[in-house]
Amino acid sequence: MSLTPRVYRTTLIAEPGDIDALGHVNNVVYLRWVQEVAGAHWFAAAPPEAQQALAWVVTRHEIDYQAPALLGDRITVRTWVEAWSGVTSDRHVEFHNAETGQLLAQARTVWCAIDPATGRPKRFDQALVSAFQTESGRDRGTIASES
Repeated sequence: MSLTPRVYRTTLIAEPGDIDALGHVNNVVYLRWVQEVAGAHWFAAAPPEAQQALAWVVTRHEIDYQAPALLGDRITVRTWVEAWSGVTSDRHVEFHNAETGQLLAQARTVWCAIDPATGRPKRFDQALVSAFQTESGRDRGTIASES
């Protein structure tokens, strides 16, 4: 049996406060959305005991912008954790225009698990990794948000 990442999916709307002087969603907003959707995915998929035992900090963000999002655009966001290693995970996020399907931006973020009491890196176990994976061929195990 082969495992693939379980995808979390939600929809956002570009609000007036997200728009910059050039009339499109500001790149800092995409960064905020990356962090928000990562948190939502964590709370939707991680077992309660892992949620209490671990916190996450970012060690690296990479975002590639493909096309602008404009005021009022509905944006479909997909995220998954592609790789797990020791104390880090490699998360991917894609932003698509919900009406046209056009890729707007894609991000790769490296997260480090920490012990919330000490702030020191903490290894995660296979049970946690398994919560974010599914068997191959099962629609990548999409988890949809309530939005």
